[in-house]
Amino acid sequence: MTETIAREATYLFFRILLLPIIFFILKHFKSYFLSKTSLPLPPGPSPWPILGNIPHMGKKPHITLTNFARSYGPLMSLRLGTQIMIIGSSTTAAEEILKTHDRSLSARNVPSAVPAKSSKFNHLSLGWALECNDRWKNLRTICRSELFSGKAMESQACLREKKAMDMVKFVWAKEGKEVKVGELVFVTVFNMLSNALISRDLISLEKEGVDGGMKGFIRKYIELISAPNLSDFYPILGALDLQGLNKKAKEAFMRICATWEPIIEDRRDGRRGNASSQKDFLDALIDNSCSNDQINYLLLELFAAGTDTSTSTIEWAMAELIKNPESMKKVHNELTRETKQDLLKETHLPQLHYLQACFKETLRLHPPGPFLLPHSSPNSCKVMNYAIPKNSQVLLNVWAIGRDPMIWEDPLKFKPERFLNSTLDFKGNDFEFLPFGAGRRICPGLPMAAKLVPLIVASLIHCFDWSLPHGNDPIELDMNEKVAVTLQKEHPLVLIPKVKK
Repeated sequence: MTETIAREATYLFFRILLLPIIFFILKHFKSYFLSKTSLPLPPGPSPWPILGNIPHMGKKPHITLTNFARSYGPLMSLRLGTQIMIIGSSTTAAEEILKTHDRSLSARNVPSAVPAKSSKFNHLSLGWALECNDRWKNLRTICRSELFSGKAMESQACLREKKAMDMVKFVWAKEGKEVKVGELVFVTVFNMLSNALISRDLISLEKEGVDGGMKGFIRKYIELISAPNLSDFYPILGALDLQGLNKKAKEAFMRICATWEPIIEDRRDGRRGNASSQKDFLDALIDNSCSNDQINYLLLELFAAGTDTSTSTIEWAMAELIKNPESMKKVHNELTRETKQDLLKETHLPQLHYLQACFKETLRLHPPGPFLLPHSSPNSCKVMNYAIPKNSQVLLNVWAIGRDPMIWEDPLKFKPERFLNSTLDFKGNDFEFLPFGAGRRICPGLPMAAKLVPLIVASLIHCFDWSLPHGNDPIELDMNEKVAVTLQKEHPLVLIPKVKK
C-alpha cells in the first residue's frame, strides 16, 4: 500500500514537472517557426523531440562538432533542449563572429552552475560578466594595467624566473623517478600567479599531490561549471538545480577562496591609513575599493583560467616534443646555442625562435579552450546570411579551424617549422589561429601566457633529458583528449628526468 502511494506520488510529481516544460517548449518552437518567415537558421542535424541534439554531442564535443561541420557547413545550429546553439568552424565564421559582429555577439552565455551568473554577483566577474558594460571595462583596465601591461610584465620577470628555478631544483631531486608533469607545472604556474597577485606562494611542490591538492579543487570547480546541465538546456528548471551543480560549484568556490581570504583581511588591516603605497595586484584592488566578494571572484577567475590553460598547454607541448624527438633535439640545440649554458632568463625567449614555433604549434593542435568561452546574442542578428536568434549561445570551434586541411598543410602533424617563416600570430588578428580568441572578449592574460609557458617548457628541456617510464617507445605515447572548459590529456603525462651533465 505504502509502495503504491509512493509510486503514484512520484508519477504526479513528474506530471507536474513536465507541464511547464512542455508549455515552454511549445512556446519556444512557436517562436522558431515564426522566425522561418525571414532568414533561416544555419543548417544542422535534425533534433530529437524534447531533447534536441543533446544525444548527438558525446564525450568529445569538439570532435563531434567538427564532423558535423563537414556535413552542414562552417556555420551550423543545434538545439540543446530548448536552447539554440550556433557553432562557427571556419575563418570566415570566426571573422564575422569576433570582428564584423563583435559588438552584437560580445555578450557572454554563462552556465547556470557559475556562481557569478546570479544578478547579485554578475558585476563582480571578469570572464563571466553577462555584458561588456562599464563595470566590466573597469575590471579589464585594472587587470591590464596592474598585471598584463608591458611595465607590469617586466617587473614580474624575476618572480617568474625564480619560480621556474624552484621547479628545476625540485626535479633535480627527482632524477630517475616518475614525475607527473601536470602537477609539477600546475604548482609552478599557480605560484607565479600568486606572487604577482598577492606576493606569496600558496601551495608547495612537495605537498601539492596530497588529496588532489589545489589542482584537484580547481579542476573540480571547472568540471562542475562546464558539466552538461539540465538548467542550461531547460532554463525553466534553473531555480531547482536538479543536479546540484550550482550548489557544488558554490561549495568549491568557498573552499578555494578560503586559501587566500585571511591574506585579504590581513592586507586590509595593514593598509588602513597607508592607502597610497601599492605593492601588488591585491593592493591595487583594495585601493580601488573592491569588496571581498569582488576580490574573491576575480582571484578565482584569474587562478582558474591562468593555471588550467597554461598547465594543459605545457603538458601538451612536452608530450608533442617527447613524441617528436627531432623537434626535441632542435629545441635542445637552440637552447645550448642561445643561452651558452647560462641560467635561462626571460630575456633569452625572443631569440628562441624554434621554441616559440613549438609553442604556437602546440596551441594550434591543442588550443587550451577548443571553443573559447561561449558568446551570446542579446538581440537577433545576421551572420553569413543566416539568422542568429536572440539569446542564442554562440561558439567558435577553434580546434576545428586549427586542423582545417584547407588552411594547414599536414594539419594533424606536429610541425613547428610551419611558423618559422610566418607572420601568423595569436594576438587576435589572424582568424585561422585564435587560441586566445579575438575582439572584446580576447583573453586578457595573453601577455602573461606568452611569457610563462615558453619559460617553463624551456627550463624543463634546458636542464633535463626526459623519457617515458619503463622504456616505453615515445611513438606509442597516448595523445587522447578530454574536454571540460579546457582541452586536457585524457591520461596525464608521466616522465622520468635525467639531469644534463
